[in-house]
Amino acid sequence: MIVLTGAAGFIGSVILQKLNEKGITGIIPVDDFSKKIKEKNYTGKKFIRKVNRDGFFSWFDKHVNEIEMVLHIGARTDTTEFDMTIFEKLNINYSKEIWKRCAGNNIPLIYASSAATYGSGELGYSDSHHIVNKLKPLNPYGISKNEFDKWVLKQKDTPPFWAGLKFFNVYGPNEYHKGRMASVIFHAFNQIKTTGKVKLFRSHNPKYKDGEQLRDFIYVKDVADVILFLMDKRPGNGLYNLGTGKARTFTDLANSVFRAMGKKPVIEFIDTPEDIRDKYQYFTQAEMSKLKNAGFANEFTSLEKGTSDYVKNYLAGHKYY
Repeated sequence: MIVLTGAAGFIGSVILQKLNEKGITGIIPVDDFSKKIKEKNYTGKKFIRKVNRDGFFSWFDKHVNEIEMVLHIGARTDTTEFDMTIFEKLNINYSKEIWKRCAGNNIPLIYASSAATYGSGELGYSDSHHIVNKLKPLNPYGISKNEFDKWVLKQKDTPPFWAGLKFFNVYGPNEYHKGRMASVIFHAFNQIKTTGKVKLFRSHNPKYKDGEQLRDFIYVKDVADVILFLMDKRPGNGLYNLGTGKARTFTDLANSVFRAMGKKPVIEFIDTPEDIRDKYQYFTQAEMSKLKNAGFANEFTSLEKGTSDYVKNYLAGHKYY
């Protein structure tokens, strides 16, 4: 069976559905299932039984001989949280316990890292292992992900196959519960629906005009497809970027949402909140050669097509994937 942490969350629940579509139902979803707001993310999906996050390790030790692979997607992902002890517990120490169990029992592991590890991008966006120790993330979330990556690369005892995936800006269905941390597309849709216009952050960097900040936006269904590819092919162990390799502006994004909603674009600019202003990434773009060289040949969904699918088939009717 396959263990999937974070299964009630945004990316995890989409992976769960993708596995089901492949006929895979021998899945153990792990999460904090007390949060009712996430219940619809996994309702109707097929799996063996839910395991609560806090009781996971005792369950793991009892069922270790039945586990074929672990997909560790669960994490504390709030980039505005500054209590490092929370990240140490949930993102670093919890992940180390999973790694040790997988390494000690010969179980393949795929885990979620983040493009937040790259900080302001002064060293570029290469998933080379050589720069990991030099990276300077801008917030505790990014620090926690990079600290775990650094720890992983020092380990002599490893799972038989492992991959750490540096997610870039993921958007798509099943993120209704994320609040402030939901994608810009999610917030843009709701702003347009309510007010007929979108508010984007003003640029506080003279190198970028308002709305021309650039991010690598990747559709969550593509993220799940890459994970299924890695599960099946198991190429070389290591860290892999997971973006499209094509940065797009926030104005492009806003226009794509207006288009999907059949409305004329009306964009206003507001100051970036001061609590995140000095930690704001103005440019991200994944270097994707490692994943492509590993054999992943699928074309990534364009921002326009991804936005159209997300808006028309999910957000417009408040539907889930």
